[in-house]
Amino acid sequence: MTDATDLRIAVNRLSRTLRAQKADSTVSDAQFSALARLHRDGPMTLAELSRQDGVTPPSMTKTVAVLIDRGLVSKGGHGDDRRKVLLCATDAGADFVQETRRRRDGWLTPRLADLTEAERQTLADATEIMRRLAQQ
Repeated sequence: MTDATDLRIAVNRLSRTLRAQKADSTVSDAQFSALARLHRDGPMTLAELSRQDGVTPPSMTKTVAVLIDRGLVSKGGHGDDRRKVLLCATDAGADFVQETRRRRDGWLTPRLADLTEAERQTLADATEIMRRLAQQ
């Protein structure tokens, strides 16, 4: 049976390797997370983005400022409330997310192909278990 330490170390190593497969290594993990969420979930306010990413609004403000400066995120008006600002991934931001996902899949796919069918099934089963663990 795998103990918590072994699992944590293996997950962290794999996660670190996958996170390194970005279209531009100067974009931080926090910046990519915010950008990817905007790309996946659509425009949202800073407060919504902060809450969904689990960070404070001041921290998200800094993260978003960098993404705006790089042209990966834009600010627009909120239809219902002119005091609110909606953040949106730009076309360049969407391209960045898609290229990063392509690189990550490109790194992982051949490694999965080298596994046996039984090992791939074990990983498929473990994927569902890890999803459940992450939601607790």
